[in-house]
Amino acid sequence: MPNAPHDLAALDDALSLPTLALVNTLGSLDGDIIVLGAGGKMGPSLARMARRALDTADGDRRRAVIAVSRWSDAAAVAALDMAGVQVMRADLLDRAAVDALPLAPNVIFMAGQKFGTGGDPAQTWAMNTIVPAWCGERFAGARQVVFSTGNVYPLTSRSSAGALESTAPAPVGEYAMSCLGRERVMTALGERHRSPVALCRLNYACALTYGVLTDLAVKVRDGTPIDLTMGAVNVIWQGDANAIALMLLAHSDLPAVPVNVTGLDVLPVRTLALALGDRLRRAPVFTGTEAPDALLSDARGLHGRFGEALTLMPVDTLLDFTADWVNAGRPLLGKATKFEVRDGRF
Repeated sequence: MPNAPHDLAALDDALSLPTLALVNTLGSLDGDIIVLGAGGKMGPSLARMARRALDTADGDRRRAVIAVSRWSDAAAVAALDMAGVQVMRADLLDRAAVDALPLAPNVIFMAGQKFGTGGDPAQTWAMNTIVPAWCGERFAGARQVVFSTGNVYPLTSRSSAGALESTAPAPVGEYAMSCLGRERVMTALGERHRSPVALCRLNYACALTYGVLTDLAVKVRDGTPIDLTMGAVNVIWQGDANAIALMLLAHSDLPAVPVNVTGLDVLPVRTLALALGDRLRRAPVFTGTEAPDALLSDARGLHGRFGEALTLMPVDTLLDFTADWVNAGRPLLGKATKFEVRDGRF
């Protein structure tokens, strides 16, 4: 378990710290790893984690980790280069650029769009369905872990454990529908090209600079009312989500297998806010009333799949880390998760 990070460098170290289970998993696989759409919130730390795990497993750098993005953040590029990750610039909406990418037997597909969906739905559909189609063709036959979201599920009762992987999708809004489109495209291409696929339905990653807990902590600190209508959530430390996604390379399958990636607990938003209030010495301000249902994912399948190899950061520790980070005024990404949204308009 990492120590509480006190700056961005320490946070990156914590988010990219590989587990022994991940080292063993990647050590058992052959070939390079390519991360497509690596310039987002999770991509840089995931790519660095893969590099650190391979360095531990192999003791040399015969196997490459390649991180592909348009790369608007020069600092992220420099940090990855220093860590031994091969950085490639490519616009994945450019078919020629996709076709020029180096082939690798292990693919982590992270490209996609959520924020701004309501203002530019056509771009969202292009990023979430056309890009997967081109990448699925380019990397035919490779093991593929495709990032998706719990938003493909319907809202479920707060008294339940959430939607199972067997729950019929019922996406609400353009973003969720386009994410299901991404899953369908990659599933079809996986079957066509015999590419084993795992669909990583993530819900919600937290990394101190962003996440549901950070959203709540900032509102508690600033006295901003917290809407309780979406009355419960699931959360997971981003470092744990990174490790799980990389380990799913060894669990990809035909046909594509969906995996709910989150913590086991259904966490009431009111309880989380009060816990953060205790740590921040502020009384949360609430508005609205908890609805009987919420966007929840049941992760028992994930935990059964990995067993004792899966150790997640406890929620109390994540609350401690988040409150400390926000209270100290450390940097924030400035992109709210919008977990409160119930109509699919992001």
